[in-house]
Amino acid sequence: MTMRKYLLIQRSQRGGERQPPSPAQMQEMFAVFNAWKEKYKENILDMGGKLSSAGKVVTAAGVTDGPFIESKEIVGGFMIVAAESYERAMEVAREGPGVTMPGSSVEIREITTS
Repeated sequence: MTMRKYLLIQRSQRGGERQPPSPAQMQEMFAVFNAWKEKYKENILDMGGKLSSAGKVVTAAGVTDGPFIESKEIVGGFMIVAAESYERAMEVAREGPGVTMPGSSVEIREITTS
């Protein structure tokens, strides 16, 4: 079966200041994350990572600071998965801990080679 590659982009809504999780909550979050990562270890090619809030935007006109602060959404991270179909890539994303946070979503884009 041919495996395709998919880019998963973690997004969240800008919001008010949230209370940081307690050590017990962090431990639980890591346990959920590690269980998900183990379940889908055959699909996860690159865990990507969290993106910093700073960046640059390059256009033909030049370079500006970005991402733009007035944006309603924040791209917080990414990963690359391999799956035989969009449906399987969606399953990996849907069960991921990133979509359980209020206002969060994961965008899935197939990486094409042609």
